[in-house]
Amino acid sequence: MWRAMGGCSMPPAEDANLLLGLVRRHLRSLAMTLDPQFPDEDWGFTAQQAVEKLLKAWIVLSDQRPPRSHELSELAALTEVELPAQLLGLQTYAVEARYEEGPFPLPAAREGLLAQIEQLLDCCIEAVNRSD
Repeated sequence: MWRAMGGCSMPPAEDANLLLGLVRRHLRSLAMTLDPQFPDEDWGFTAQQAVEKLLKAWIVLSDQRPPRSHELSELAALTEVELPAQLLGLQTYAVEARYEEGPFPLPAAREGLLAQIEQLLDCCIEAVNRSD
């Protein structure tokens, strides 16, 4: 996929845009599941994945290979992005909430988390556009 992983010759902005396409898909899923009847664990997992892919897009944009990690704080440390505490609170959904008995309440209201992820996406899109 991304050049920093070897073999592919796409520019970093193109690789980052591939990841951003996945983020957009996650955001559509999140927007369609704002109903509190939808399990927090599933909503949180999709939200965590969106944030993870956004951070990896920033790493790819800097022409680096993102680590094979789900750890949001580790990924954020490799970027110039300072994640809000509420988004860092999604880390639980990468593994624990998928494999352990809950409940795992979300770190904030779904609408607020979604808005923060959308804002992060907008910032990443701006960074991609500046790099072209």
